[in-house]
Amino acid sequence: MDKIELNEMLFYGYHGVLPEETKIGQRFNVSLSLSIDLSKAGKSDNLQDTVNYAEVYTLCRKIVEGEPKKLVEAVAESICEQVLATFPLIQECTIKLVKPDPPIPGYYKSVSIVLTRGRI
Repeated sequence: MDKIELNEMLFYGYHGVLPEETKIGQRFNVSLSLSIDLSKAGKSDNLQDTVNYAEVYTLCRKIVEGEPKKLVEAVAESICEQVLATFPLIQECTIKLVKPDPPIPGYYKSVSIVLTRGRI
């Protein structure tokens, strides 16, 4: 299956369990890998035969910068659900959501989750 990938989209949101996360907010780094048959678009050179990744970006931004959730798992699940619901050509959505600066004592680069959701 072909892929459209949106890599390291940066957003600022207010998700988290701790009060300072929902009050101060923090950065989120989101990458998507979208499984889609691109053969028709490759031959037609027509945007209607693919997915407009600017629209995917806008949807992700709306979710991450929108209503706060306690868990990044819930944020990622919402993105996958809405991507699949909005863009019927996409067969599968894999998301990597990185929280670069969670309030955890210690030394580490980041915390991230990866989800894959597809059509039933």
